[in-house]
Amino acid sequence: MILRFVLWNLADSKTTIHELRRYLRDESADAFADVPGLRFKAWISDEVTERWGAVYLWETAEAAEQELPSRARDLIGKDPDVGETFDVEATIEGRYVNEQLSRLGLAFE
Repeated sequence: MILRFVLWNLADSKTTIHELRRYLRDESADAFADVPGLRFKAWISDEVTERWGAVYLWETAEAAEQELPSRARDLIGKDPDVGETFDVEATIEGRYVNEQLSRLGLAFE
């Protein structure tokens, strides 16, 4: 398994966290629902430091390299400031295994 982490500083970008949150809710979450090899994706933000990013968990390195259904780079106007890929050493599922993770977070409140 592969973990991919991307992070943008939006201070000098073409958009805001609020605009990206709307894009996430209205378009991006649905676009990622059926991406082959994607086990998990979490979009992350920090309004105080104007940062936006994502964490992806992929089945394989090949899956992690595919073209993604995202317009984030276009909306932000640049590549991520941080883009890192890691091998996953181990995973566990916490005690909330039977609860759904989809559609949780600020974009869906």
